[in-house]
Formats: sequence, structure tokens, C-alpha cells
Amino acid sequence: MRALIAAFLLAACAAPEAPAGSEASAATAPFVDEVAATPAFPPTPATLTLTCAGAFTQGGVALCRTLPGADISVDGVAFGAADTQGWAVVGFLREHGPQARIEAAANGSTVVQAVDIADRAFDIQRVNGLPPQTVNPTDPEVIARIQRDTALKQNAFGSTAPLEGWLDGFIWPVEGPISGRWGNQRILNGEPRDPHYGVDIAAPAGTPIRAPASGTVVLANPDMHFEGGLVFIDHGQGLITMYLHMSRLDVAPGDSVTQGQVIGAVGATGRATGPHLCWRMRFRGRQLDPTVAIDGLAAARAALLAQPNASQSD
Repeated sequence: MRALIAAFLLAACAAPEAPAGSEASAATAPFVDEVAATPAFPPTPATLTLTCAGAFTQGGVALCRTLPGADISVDGVAFGAADTQGWAVVGFLREHGPQARIEAAANGSTVVQAVDIADRAFDIQRVNGLPPQTVNPTDPEVIARIQRDTALKQNAFGSTAPLEGWLDGFIWPVEGPISGRWGNQRILNGEPRDPHYGVDIAAPAGTPIRAPASGTVVLANPDMHFEGGLVFIDHGQGLITMYLHMSRLDVAPGDSVTQGQVIGAVGATGRATGPHLCWRMRFRGRQLDPTVAIDGLAAARAALLAQPNASQSD
């Protein structure tokens, strides 16, 4: 049974509670009410080049500029192709080693950018008092519901919208204390579980949640077993952000959203013991840290929208 439950993707965040005086309780997500203006693009590369910039850290995300249509890979793992303007997204796992090799390939040629990946330390977070059926489900009806939810999420994870929302840079979706950090080891009702692939932001129920960047809504469901009210936004190429435990949804699948647009409200639905937003990010099967992406995408914008492309040949 435990193996079955482990297969259900995106098991939700839990309580927005952290020990008093902990690092998590001290941090606060600032709210940014201003959206970023996109500078004029440098010319699209006409030859095979590769320039990448962003958050080169475990759980980080970066943008690359290369020849349109070039195949992109990281450490030999394919990440699709650059879009018609030569833009591509790459991401790095929580467990990624100290170096990464980013490649762009086209017309029988390859260019490479080798980058150092910063190591991170992760805490242990204990959450108690969760309903047993949200930790170790045994009820056949609950298990059937989880399987239906999983199918919906799997379908949404397959989205690769032809957008460039990540060029907006990201803003925080809500403001409030950070009560659960991305990557922490979770112990739920005394049982060790997978790392927490979200960031919990404590806020009063009903607090508006804003889209961090433009994109397309690919999932909006008010009543998922683990996540409660749940929204997925594809910002382009399959860089998907997720919003859990929502009390109200203001968007529907297929809706286009702009940076700063209200998509719903904070709640405590699903597997939660208090009102908060669990904010997540995923790229082509890789769990990424959305808080790292805020500075990372800002750095990528500054580097790639202001500078002509350079290349490094293999």
C-alpha cells in the first residue's frame, strides 16, 4: 500500500507551522505589486551558440539562448528544443552534483556551457495532527479518488505551452511568513516521507493569490484529496507552477493569466492544518524551488536580454 501511495505525484503540503525561532518562521515572502517590463530582445541567434544564466543551484532554474530549434540537454538528459526565438528552460534537481553540462545541438554540431551547481542544506520539518487518510490512505474510496486526482495532475504535467512567461521574471504570489521551506525532509505524523517540494507561505484565509508570471491555466480543481483547491499554470515549455490548499479559484483550465493577476485565495483545504499557500514548481518531471527562481529569472533577464549571445564549442 505504501508503494502505491508513493506513486501518487504531488502529495500536498501540510501544516504551515514551524518551531518558534526557527529559520523558517523568521523569513517572510514579500509582496511585489509591480510587474517587470520586458526589455527589447537581442537578435535571435542565426548560428549555433549557447548562453545560459539563472539560478545555478540545487532546485534552481535557468534560461538559455541558442539557435531556434536546437535540442537542449543537461548532463545527457533531454529538455526538449529551443523555441522559435531561441529560448530554452533548464532545471536542476535537489540532489544535483557540483557541476552541470548544458548542451545545445543542431545540424550535427554541439555547443556546451559547463556550470557549477551550488550545494544547499535542507532542514527536517515535523508535522503532526494530520488526518490519517491524508497520510496513509486505506479507504478504497479514498484511494480511488487519489488515483483520479493523479490522472488529472499527470495530464496537466504534460503541458508544454508555446509561451515565454518566464521572461516576465517572477513575483511572489502572496506575502507572509515562510512556514515550510522547499527541500526539507518531512516527517508526517511521526513517519519520514519524501522531501517537501513546495514553499509554504502562511497567510490569512481569503488572501488573494497572484500569478507570479504570465501563462496558461492547465489545471484548476477546487477539491483534490491532498491539495484541496489546486491550480497549475504553465508559463511556457512546461515550466509549471502550482498553488495548493486554495479556498477559492478565480480561473479555469484554458484561461490565460498575466503577471500579478488574482487567480484565487489562500485557504486550508486538503491536507493542511491551517491557512497557507503551498507554492510549487515543476519542469519536465523535475521538482524546482520557486523561491530560488525569483532571483534566478531576474538574473537571467539581466544577462540574456541585455547581452549579445556567446558560444562555447565542445
